[in-house]
Amino acid sequence: MNEKKSYQPLILSAGLGSIIGSGIIVGLASTITVWQKGLELSNSQVGIISGALTFAIAIGSLSAGKISRTMGLIRSFNLLNFGFLIGSMLCMMAGSYWMLLVGTILAGFFSGADLPISLTVISNDAPNDKVSAELVSATQVYWTIGILMATIIAFLTSNFPGTWSGRIEMGIVSILAFITFLIRTTSPSLKKIHEMAPVKQASKEEKVNLWKLFGEERKYMSFFLCILIFYSGWNLLANTFGQFQTFMLVKANASQMFATGAGIFLTIVCLVVATMFSKMASGSKRNVAFAVGIVIMVGSLCGLAMSNSNLWLIVLWIALQNVGSTFAGEAMYKVWTQESFPMAYRSEVQGLINGASRLLCAGFATITPILVLPQHIQMTMFGFAGLIFVAGIFGFIQIRLQKKHKIGSGN
Repeated sequence: MNEKKSYQPLILSAGLGSIIGSGIIVGLASTITVWQKGLELSNSQVGIISGALTFAIAIGSLSAGKISRTMGLIRSFNLLNFGFLIGSMLCMMAGSYWMLLVGTILAGFFSGADLPISLTVISNDAPNDKVSAELVSATQVYWTIGILMATIIAFLTSNFPGTWSGRIEMGIVSILAFITFLIRTTSPSLKKIHEMAPVKQASKEEKVNLWKLFGEERKYMSFFLCILIFYSGWNLLANTFGQFQTFMLVKANASQMFATGAGIFLTIVCLVVATMFSKMASGSKRNVAFAVGIVIMVGSLCGLAMSNSNLWLIVLWIALQNVGSTFAGEAMYKVWTQESFPMAYRSEVQGLINGASRLLCAGFATITPILVLPQHIQMTMFGFAGLIFVAGIFGFIQIRLQKKHKIGSGN
């Protein structure tokens, strides 16, 4: 425990990046109906903005390996948030559809690149696999805090006139981005942790060829495919709820205040579960939690399909879905990726998996507003239940592969 505590500056600096990353996604999603009314956006423009955010995050993630090798791992970790800051400030000051779109794209790109780089910095600086797994999974707690923060702000400002609710959201995200930039670039204790890192990331002169790695050792291709398929399936569901939960509730005749208030409750549930999971991440119990999470998710999605637009039932099933999704979702994917590949390849692999799944989500987000309307919700939720069942199968294969090759602190 003391060993983990000594790395608090590291998890704080990486965690703040997760807070603003989820903050921009949920902040935009929670206030999209406000932006739609205030800027007179069509339903198609709403879909394009949401899709553009996801697409930009994907491109940023795919670029993470190249960025970290070109700029250096620590330098890119320190400076990326400045680009995010510019994007979030453009969103805050947006007076038109195009300005909001450009700000969204910039913020999405830099937050997309920051996630795999931050996780690689953690695993690079951590003294051993056990501490690395705990710290990497803890970033999910910060990610959930960002969701909670954005949802609370949307709730408290839901009755503000015009686009003020959205502007306040983006303003607070901008302030946090500036604080993150300052901590990463000026903290002496964080600099000391970087200098003490037991493993050094590959420099830009070193060749990092994923396909050669996959060809030389088949286990890495197996790891890659299992994690990619699992995370892509899970992320389609998570992205839909993350970006369109408020939209879905409003279209089911909930008020903006009810929708955002329900979001606060649902996010608190996620935060509690994410905190629980972070304590399990370095032990074998995480695999049991994963199995329970998959079962809960499939069951709750089937329950949602049969809710018949009953708001309270919808909120109940979404709460259960959030519990399952936290046990068998993003945190597990992050830990698996950091454990399963050599250090020099981790930001590349993490970025590739994250980017590929986000590209899939970007295309899907353009039609999601139609799929989550009351007349289509039953078919959509049954479809998601089947998707998570398949994703879960590949998750279990990944667990078996790690046990076979004696990889990961959870085995």
